[in-house]
Amino acid sequence: MKTPVTPGRAEPAAQIKAVALKLFAERGIDGVSVREIATAAGQKNHAALTYHFGSKDRLIRELIVDGARAIDDRRNAWLDQAEAGGGPRTVLEVMECLVRTSVSLDAPTCSECYNRFLIGVQMSNRNILTDALGDRWNSGYQRCLRHIRRLMADVSPASLNQRLVFMGAALGGIMAARENELADHSRPHAMWSRDATLSHIAKSIAALVEQR
Repeated sequence: MKTPVTPGRAEPAAQIKAVALKLFAERGIDGVSVREIATAAGQKNHAALTYHFGSKDRLIRELIVDGARAIDDRRNAWLDQAEAGGGPRTVLEVMECLVRTSVSLDAPTCSECYNRFLIGVQMSNRNILTDALGDRWNSGYQRCLRHIRRLMADVSPASLNQRLVFMGAALGGIMAARENELADHSRPHAMWSRDATLSHIAKSIAALVEQR
């Protein structure tokens, strides 16, 4: 059962973004109309989205960048702290960084949407994702990859690169699945709601990368 979107007191543009992110996460970017977003955001004028963002496509791009920038900021802050202490010392530490920085710090756990939204965009229109991000807002991710390569220097580059591709897919898929489960308010989610589960996700992905 999906939780209905209810308008809040945010500024119209911010409210439209919040509502659109939730709807896109639930139904995909092709499954939500401009009119539906405006209505769910409490905008009587259905042209409000066009007024604030120019088009649905530009709104999608802004949402992609907003989330990517927030995650990148969290990752770089985590790595700055780890490197100041001589770390990260293990692949698992790097995975903890990747997993925990994928979680929003600004929203209740049950309302997290970005990973689901991003997976949906990747599946339906990867070009818009590539266009929106380019090589920007992924410096934290690239730093994580460099640490993994340093820590696994004994593995052939070709083999390790393949594992890193699997790692990225696993990370995105698992975090999106977590959000999807937590968004279902019809039943409790004892496993997915626990902080320890994030560590278990990190351990599982580390095992995938470190397998011999």
